[in-house]
Amino acid sequence: MANANEVPLIVTIPHSGEKVPDQTPWLKSLPEEVLMCDVDRFVDFLYEPTLHKLHIPYVKTEWHRYAADLNRVPEDVDATSVIGNSNPAGMHNRGFHWVITTYKHQLMKEPMSLDAHNELVKLVYEPFHAGVRKLYADLHEKGFKKTYHIDAHSMPSLGTSEHRDPGELRADIVVSDSKGKSCDPRFKDLVIAAYASAGFKVGYNWPYFGGRVTEQYGDPKREQHTLQVELNRSLYMDEKTKKLKPEEAKKVQEKLLFAVSYVRNNLLHIM
Repeated sequence: MANANEVPLIVTIPHSGEKVPDQTPWLKSLPEEVLMCDVDRFVDFLYEPTLHKLHIPYVKTEWHRYAADLNRVPEDVDATSVIGNSNPAGMHNRGFHWVITTYKHQLMKEPMSLDAHNELVKLVYEPFHAGVRKLYADLHEKGFKKTYHIDAHSMPSLGTSEHRDPGELRADIVVSDSKGKSCDPRFKDLVIAAYASAGFKVGYNWPYFGGRVTEQYGDPKREQHTLQVELNRSLYMDEKTKKLKPEEAKKVQEKLLFAVSYVRNNLLHIM
């Protein structure tokens, strides 16, 4: 049974990992500015102090998203990324395995073998999602009938030609709910209010609608409510060098503590 201070809130951080697996040797020789181009670098660093302080369970990965993207599914591949795949070349350039970056740097010069793909599914995808399912199961075992889930990401401050919003400056935070399908709108409203009250400028469902995590776990009919939350990288890092700005990052950590505390403290009002 849950104790009186617990709430059914969990967090996932699927894109902060930087470890390159042996199955993707082409990533090992890339300059840091390219290798870290689309990683949610420092998102774990920014959120973890809050998650520990508030005793909110979470799961993250050590593995690099270019090798196996946990906000995709293993079927999100094509002939350019896996040898012999039936999906046409270019269908999943930024799919389960990244062929190009959002700045059009070429990552994969040739597709990987099906064996390498399957190895990455077992190494990266299955353990992470087993961890997510365990978070849900633990809450259910404690007697919670509803679960609330924040999938934490980061985003560039300016849309590229590979995004829906090329050239557009973005909000500090973008909250996405798979176009209204992945959660109770009251949870969406609570999370938006939380980040806005913390001092962030918040956008909703643009340019992001949510990814495979919100699709897989967000199921209001089963009382599973999932939101994707994107954090603007310009708030805490140099987007060109991919280096942390320590003073700015500390301010973001303080705002995140306020925002997540706000969600936690007000969650019972929507349950």
